[in-house]
Amino acid sequence: MAQPRYTVTWKTLILIPIGVLAFVVYICVFRVDIQDIVSKVERVNLNVYLFATLAAVLDTLFFTFAWHSLLRFLKVKVSLFKSFLFVWIGIFVDGLIPAESVSGEVTKIYLVNKEHDGTAGAATASVVAHRLIGMGLNVATLLVGAVLLLIESLLYGVMLALILFLTTVTFVFLALILLLCVKQNWTFRLVGWVARLVVRISRGRWNSTKLREEMVEVTKQFHSAMRDYAHAPKTLLTASAFSAASWIFNMAVFYLTLLAIPNAQISWTAIMVTSAIFVAVKSVPVGVPFEVGLPEIALSSLLMIFGVPREISFTATILIRLPTFWLRFAVGFAAQQGLGIRNLVTRKKGQTELMQE
Repeated sequence: MAQPRYTVTWKTLILIPIGVLAFVVYICVFRVDIQDIVSKVERVNLNVYLFATLAAVLDTLFFTFAWHSLLRFLKVKVSLFKSFLFVWIGIFVDGLIPAESVSGEVTKIYLVNKEHDGTAGAATASVVAHRLIGMGLNVATLLVGAVLLLIESLLYGVMLALILFLTTVTFVFLALILLLCVKQNWTFRLVGWVARLVVRISRGRWNSTKLREEMVEVTKQFHSAMRDYAHAPKTLLTASAFSAASWIFNMAVFYLTLLAIPNAQISWTAIMVTSAIFVAVKSVPVGVPFEVGLPEIALSSLLMIFGVPREISFTATILIRLPTFWLRFAVGFAAQQGLGIRNLVTRKKGQTELMQE
């Protein structure tokens, strides 16, 4: 399997400052008092906020547990520690490449296949199964949240339209992915189309026949692995349980951050719906860069819809994004660098031993 060419250039790095600038402009449009935000940040309960940061790390850890359990079932021997590293690296790539919902997953597939050549199909199946579980949990959360909002007489206007739209779109993508998992001929047609597109874009640098053969082989492995999952309810339940734990810690980040801010009050129902909408927008594979700028705008807007004052909404948004994006982005970068150095050391050691022989 060929290495994905994620070259970090000024064109990719510039997306982050542009996103930050967009959020700053958004704050200015709302005429928010920046000094008031700074004042609220200074009065944040650091002990509670540290628990929010820990919850963000635990969210990633249990996310890894879920994916690793799916990999292990397919006898792909990647250690839990390396799976953890691969997840962090995927998060880092998500922050750079303007296709958040797929770029990190492609990276994880590549890293697993690099670790054990010939496992691209199984790695793809594990990532797709993990995505299906996550999307299913998100739809369930949106529906439960909608029912609770209806009971509280808060399901109307923009919130009703948003929940209906995201639930429908997520469900449609969920159904399409499931159909591709079941209909092998459909997948082969899609693979043929992708192979032709890659050859056309690469202007002949890829061998069309060889690329198609490799992709067909990966597709066969993928469908075989998905059939294995269909007959492994215990594995799917285990992965779902870990994913649910990850989801709980994700909501805990929102709750604890707001709890750490003086005079910030919001119901658990609002937190559930806000976090579900936030994740739903990011998980729909439409190739839209949604890592810096848009998330902050969306999150602060959602909090304001639920009655949180503007200054507190923007303060909470900034504090939530510190552990959920900036911390993860930094750790992901460190993991990428560490893994690269480790691979280089291993390669040099192997070359030295070969020369000595």
